[in-house]
Amino acid sequence: MSSKRHRPQTDRELGMHRAITRRDFMQGTAIAGLGLLAAPLAGCHRIIPSRTAPQDLAGYYPPRLTGLRGSHVGSFEALHQLRDGQHPPQPIDLGEDYDLVVVGAGISGLSAAHFYRSAHPDARILLLDNHDDFGGHAKRNEFEIDGQMRLLNGGTYAIESPRPYGTVADGLLRAIGIDAPALAKSTQRPDFYSGLGLANGVFFDRETFGRDHLAVGYGTRPWRDFLRDVPLSDAAKADFERVEAGKADPMPGLSSTEKKQRLLKMSYRNYLKDVLKVDPAVLEVYQARTQGWWGVGIDAVSALDCWGTEMPGFEGLKLEPGSIPGMGYTPAGFADTGGSVFVHFPDGNATIARGLVRRLIPSAVPGTTVEDLVTARVDYRQLDRSGEPVRLRLSSPVVGVHHEGDPGTARAVRVAYMRDGRVLGVRARHCILACYHALIPYLVPELPAAQKAAMHEAVKAPLVYTSVAVRNWTAFQRLGVHAIYAPKGYHTSLRLNHTVDIGAYQSPRSPEEPTLISMGRTPCMPGLTEFEQNRIGRAELYATPFEVFERNIREQLGRTLGAGGFDPARDITAITVNRWPHGYSPEHNPLFEPDLPETEQAYFRARTRFHRIAIANADAGAGAYTDVAIEQGHRAVSELLGT
Repeated sequence: MSSKRHRPQTDRELGMHRAITRRDFMQGTAIAGLGLLAAPLAGCHRIIPSRTAPQDLAGYYPPRLTGLRGSHVGSFEALHQLRDGQHPPQPIDLGEDYDLVVVGAGISGLSAAHFYRSAHPDARILLLDNHDDFGGHAKRNEFEIDGQMRLLNGGTYAIESPRPYGTVADGLLRAIGIDAPALAKSTQRPDFYSGLGLANGVFFDRETFGRDHLAVGYGTRPWRDFLRDVPLSDAAKADFERVEAGKADPMPGLSSTEKKQRLLKMSYRNYLKDVLKVDPAVLEVYQARTQGWWGVGIDAVSALDCWGTEMPGFEGLKLEPGSIPGMGYTPAGFADTGGSVFVHFPDGNATIARGLVRRLIPSAVPGTTVEDLVTARVDYRQLDRSGEPVRLRLSSPVVGVHHEGDPGTARAVRVAYMRDGRVLGVRARHCILACYHALIPYLVPELPAAQKAAMHEAVKAPLVYTSVAVRNWTAFQRLGVHAIYAPKGYHTSLRLNHTVDIGAYQSPRSPEEPTLISMGRTPCMPGLTEFEQNRIGRAELYATPFEVFERNIREQLGRTLGAGGFDPARDITAITVNRWPHGYSPEHNPLFEPDLPETEQAYFRARTRFHRIAIANADAGAGAYTDVAIEQGHRAVSELLGT
């Protein structure tokens, strides 16, 4: 379906004047607390006296906040100052002593606290996080639309991994009441939209392809029918069909292993260009296909890794099942095992984070089952109560971790963090750093230089998960589509919220009902190495205000869905942009990295225990998956406790 609109829409036509939340901050009482985190570290003691923390105020509930979320304002400024050489003053000693302090309350940090407490039920534990909510990348976006709760993941997507969950990760899920195989059968409704006749689509934009056109039925209609009206030349259409359905072997005379070895060292883009010899326009269609997996386009991902994740174009090669040495973590796992059980909660893996908090601090999360966990309203005032064995302190970026005296003989660790415009200090027997590897050298300056260098090699991929609340989804129904790939769009993917029913939470069934649209963006710069693209994309995210995101969201939805009657000024009721400048943990990339034994890999050398300080998070396992984060939390605890 082609759009005849060529004149750029005005801000008023897009609805930029509409009364939806557009602030990058929290509600009034919290703005001051967050803003103080950007103050220079050197003078922070003199800013204000202590006051009640935002999380201890009635009504505090960050999952409902809209605007610019993810790495929100107030969560990173102090850490950037530390990176840039500003050193905090001596902390004010709070006189608090713990058995364990965990830096980072994402899934790895929460898991570490769980494992530590399982080994020592009487342990006193403090978790400190720089964000205004727990869960790390497992971010919950919660909306109330016409009196109904609507949920979407603002980060970590699902129980999904290239390999089945192992004993440690699966055991933790079961400990918090999550039986993944059972939930996969009882809660997921993967065929709901197709049952309504809705299919996948591809949006061709006029700037790249000459005119706007939404092609519906990708993978379900005959290719000739799907391609009939798309704005590509006949030669490009033929090449597109050849990639998607071709049977010819482009590498005759080679064994399966020989073909895989060749594919391992060429990008998917070069495979399409030089081996399959497709039209340049076809390269533009496929360029963004890998961004959801790796955060970069097909120019920076190996062809063999794309085969391992079932990208098109390899059927004629007749490759044998299984990975070969050197493949990346994700494709090798899927090629060997087919992956784990898949379960998507309505808020993504924020449900897992909530389950861990319920187990650690039962008074904070009402209910007893995974079904009521999804709809439970967390009482944030219960997270940091004096005298409780486990405490979770938000909006508290850690700025220093030091052993008391010589690291080799020290009996405790001192942890300094910022809160309320002051640098505060606590003492602990052990500390686990469940935060980004790239941050740790600035937090622990006494680390060996070689370990710091290994940590700096962990360059995470920047990502954006956008949640858009709309009055209805009749435009999708009229167009016959539920998910759209936009190869050159500001967001390269958009889809209707998944249909998941669990407990009292029921997904909408009628197109007349309000729902959420999920959109994905990965800022990258084709033609550079993976990490160079990541760094450029990260800088872009930090520099992009919410207004720019909003305008692009409204324009893209209007152009893509306008033929179905969608009006961005009328139909959009709320927008939450979850930006993650430090998103996916880096995995092995055979195009740019040598295939080394695990003990020589940077992530392995970086995670070495440093006396009373251990290191967790998915970076330590070189895999951007929840089970990796859980396993690394377990490993860190085991190292500290000698188990």
